[in-house]
Amino acid sequence: MRRFFLLALIVALGCMQCRAQMQTCATPGQDNNFLGIQTVRLWAGPAPQAKGDKCQDVPTMTILGPHEGTENGAAVIIFPGGAYMNLAANLEGRQYADWFTARGFRAFIVQYRLTSSGYVLPVPLLDARRAIQLVRSRARDYMIDPNRIVVMGSSAGGHLAALAGTQFVPGSPEAADPAERVSSRPDALVLIYPWIGAISSDTSHLSYCKIFHLMDRCEALRTAYSPDLFVTKDTPPTFWYHTFDDQTVPVEQGLRFYEALVKAGVPSEAHIFPHGAHGSGMGKGDPALDQWPVLLETWLRGQGLLTMAAPAAK
Repeated sequence: MRRFFLLALIVALGCMQCRAQMQTCATPGQDNNFLGIQTVRLWAGPAPQAKGDKCQDVPTMTILGPHEGTENGAAVIIFPGGAYMNLAANLEGRQYADWFTARGFRAFIVQYRLTSSGYVLPVPLLDARRAIQLVRSRARDYMIDPNRIVVMGSSAGGHLAALAGTQFVPGSPEAADPAERVSSRPDALVLIYPWIGAISSDTSHLSYCKIFHLMDRCEALRTAYSPDLFVTKDTPPTFWYHTFDDQTVPVEQGLRFYEALVKAGVPSEAHIFPHGAHGSGMGKGDPALDQWPVLLETWLRGQGLLTMAAPAAK
C-alpha cells in the first residue's frame, strides 16, 4: 500500500511539472517562421504599468498566417479565457486560430497581462486595445484590410473582448507611435460564453472581486468595467454563443449584453444551446455544441468576411 501511494505521488508531481511546462508564456522573437507562426511584443519597450520584465509582465501577440490560397484579407484577434488567472491558450486560442486560418483569416492570439500577476483592470484592457491598434496600424505588413478586424473572446476573454468593443479609443493622428494613430474599435465581435458579469459583489457565481480579494473596490470596478453598461450604436455587430445550464457563467450575463445591443440598434446574432458545460471551446465533440462554429461561419459570411473585399471604385 505504501509503495502504491509513493507511485501515485510521483505520477502526480510529474503531471504538475508537465502542466507547468505547457503553461509557459509565448516568447517574442521565437523562430517559428517555418510554421507560419511568430510572436511579437505589443510594445517595443516596457508595457504601460509593467511591474517587471518577466514573461507575465510582457504582453505579446502570436500570429498565424492563413492557409495558402484562402486569404480573404480579414483578421481575427483572439483573447483566450481563464478567469484572469491564466490563459486557456490552446482550447480558446490555438484551436480558434486554426479554424479561422483555414477560412482565410490571419489570426492573432493575445497573451494579455493577468490579474493573478498583479494586473487589475484596466491593464488587460490596455493590452487588448493595443493589440487591435497594432494589427490595424500594420495592416499592410500583415496583408489584411484594416476595416475587417474581428475580435473574439471566451469566458474572461469574452469579457475583455466585449470591453474592447464598447470602450475603444479613436486614435490620435499626431501620435509619435503609429499604433496610437489608429482606432482600437473592432469591426465585429465574437463572444463565446462571455463572463460579462465578471465584476460583481454577488459571490453566488464566479466573481472577479471575490477571486482577487477586491470586494472593497468592487462597485467602482463594476461601474467602470461592465461591458453591458457601455453598449452604444457604435458597438460592433456581435455574434454571441452560450449554454442555458452554464454553471460557471450564468447565461443571464450574456443576455444583458445582447439586450443592450438590441436597444442600441446593433445588428447581432445570439445562440443559446440548452445543455453544455462552461469552457467547451469548439464543442469538444458534443454533437450539439459542435454546431456553433457552423453557425459562426454562416454569420461571418453574412458580414462579408469570408471572401476578399471588392476593390474600391475609382
